[in-house]
Amino acid sequence: MINLNKIIQAKRTIGGFVSRTPFAFAPKLSSFFDANVYLKEENLQLTGSYKIRGSYNKIANLAPEQMSHGVVAASAGNHAQGVAISAQHFGVRAVIVMPEATPLLKVSGTRELGAEVILHGNNFDEAYEYATKYAKEHDMTFVHPFSDELVMAGQGTVGLEMLDEIADLDIVVVPVGGGGLASGVASCVKQVSPETRVVCVGAKGAPAMFESFCAKKPINSKWVRTIADGIAVRDASEITLANILECVDEFVQVDDEEIATAILYLLENQKIVVEGAGASGVAALMHGKIKHESGAKIGIVLSGGNIDVQMLNIIIEKGLIKSSRKMIIKVTLVDKPGALLSLTDAIKSANANIVKIDYDRFSTELEYGDANIFITLETKGKEHQEAVSESLKSRGFEFVQIF
Repeated sequence: MINLNKIIQAKRTIGGFVSRTPFAFAPKLSSFFDANVYLKEENLQLTGSYKIRGSYNKIANLAPEQMSHGVVAASAGNHAQGVAISAQHFGVRAVIVMPEATPLLKVSGTRELGAEVILHGNNFDEAYEYATKYAKEHDMTFVHPFSDELVMAGQGTVGLEMLDEIADLDIVVVPVGGGGLASGVASCVKQVSPETRVVCVGAKGAPAMFESFCAKKPINSKWVRTIADGIAVRDASEITLANILECVDEFVQVDDEEIATAILYLLENQKIVVEGAGASGVAALMHGKIKHESGAKIGIVLSGGNIDVQMLNIIIEKGLIKSSRKMIIKVTLVDKPGALLSLTDAIKSANANIVKIDYDRFSTELEYGDANIFITLETKGKEHQEAVSESLKSRGFEFVQIF
């Protein structure tokens, strides 16, 4: 495990620059799950992620000669910005290698923090390989996103802050991708509060570390596919796995549907915006993956909040349909004056709100003189949707509920 003194030293090192994020009580989650749930809001950290802790600690500990040569990192997201802002603070040159398909917003965001960006490779692994080669060729220091003791010690300060505020936590829940955060936090917890249970949460679409934990040896994945891009790591690290095997009590997985549900729940009920990785711990609690006694004190790390706006929109739309708060129907009617008015009257009588209408006269499936009307409605639950259906049926409309 990472020595506690190194984590304490990291806390001193990063203290003047990195934010001490809130460790906030979550009343609705606590009430629903009969526990005292606290959320470590690293989504409110500088650059929107815990990653800055390890990056800053690593760069702060470089020798003057190493600083003069600069640093290199490979990342398409949070680690890139953590390295960039930390290097900028110390006046160190930073080169970040990103996959060619990295969204422009992330590329420009990293450049705005003073880093040079090189786009290379079709995925993270190709970018990583190029970055390590670039660092050697240019005599620069490579800042690994997780398999580095100084990086892990920096991430461990998350656990230190949690236990500083609530010393008798029963369970600490940590998301896991490469394992740097889990290594640091679990090492800290087991040295400060050995009786506290540490639960790691991974994405089913990125199973390398979970399978490695179960097998007690590194097992790499052939593919990765998850909305939790912050923990979408294909290969298991021997270094972080050793720490996790020593310090972690349980390892569970959540799928994308569970993660999306947690993102929407946190947005609506806690007024917190988190990315997929950041919501994974809450997803595990919400879907019964974390066993606990009544009144247990549970600390969950929300690792980051840098979610793509388009992804957030998709999650919201799907969540509204799943919870019967949005309804999409296709109605076939005779294309004549007043037909649409009588249809909207039927919807109005059921107190549903129309948010979108699409009109199609040209589908080959239609009889001559008919039209398909696609209507999106705001509804108030399953019973309300049934009332809308009854109102349409009672007035003789033929329709299909698409969603």
